[in-house]
Amino acid sequence: MTLQDQILKSAKPILAPNQKALSTLSLQDRDSLASSFGLSRRAVEIAALDLEVWPRRYLRNAGSLGVAGQKSLLQAKALLIGAGGLGGTIALLLARMGLGSLVIADGDSFSESNLNRQALSLESNLGSKKVRVAQAEMAKINAATEVEVFEGFVAEKELSTLIRGVQAAIDALDNMPSRFRLEKACRDAGVPLVHGAVAGFTGQVTTIYPEDIGFRAFYGDPRDTPEKGVEVELGNLPGIVSTIASLQVQEAIKVLTGLGRPLRNRLLFIDSLNGVFETIALK
Repeated sequence: MTLQDQILKSAKPILAPNQKALSTLSLQDRDSLASSFGLSRRAVEIAALDLEVWPRRYLRNAGSLGVAGQKSLLQAKALLIGAGGLGGTIALLLARMGLGSLVIADGDSFSESNLNRQALSLESNLGSKKVRVAQAEMAKINAATEVEVFEGFVAEKELSTLIRGVQAAIDALDNMPSRFRLEKACRDAGVPLVHGAVAGFTGQVTTIYPEDIGFRAFYGDPRDTPEKGVEVELGNLPGIVSTIASLQVQEAIKVLTGLGRPLRNRLLFIDSLNGVFETIALK
């Protein structure tokens, strides 16, 4: 019996929130089929979607992503630079959404000052490498998401290697020189870049395609840009960190699935202290 036959045999109908019956595959059946056929869990989930059988864990994605969108996401590979405040939340949400493959790069370890805002930072893992914690926690959420880690701070040479084969890069950095290096690597590789930054009660998000003006539109010339922004004085608060990270995930999903309209040549600025949400045209 083929994998497809076994998937159809294992599938069970479940009512979706819109009361439409969908054929679904449980985690237990997914894992059993992966073991029986010597395949990855990710491959089994893709094969199921080809048959319009929904891995049950993604059932609440069905109405928004559709079969094609969820399959595109499972087939996609993204690069996340930074596994701290923004990056930790981004990694966890991408696993829940069903991203197929993620490369995470960060050379830092958790310290006490991270506890106020970083989703992966716990009193029990202080001193642990952020990328290793991210990898372990993502595996607990979604064993189908394949995670590679680079344990170090990336320079131009490392970026050119890490970005190979990805369809989107995500900026979860905390300094401007690294951001400009990442933007250049994305341009050279033809990869869209999802940017996010926070300071105090404020944050911003945009998506930069290789041919767009990008950081120069709002940061100016990199030679005149300070290494750190106003977050040095204002700090980083957990609410706005989680908000911006969540919006970056939504942008990445749009890029990877082709759904919706990314924040391209537009900067979404949020001032949560004063309740201001503003979209600024960048050209």
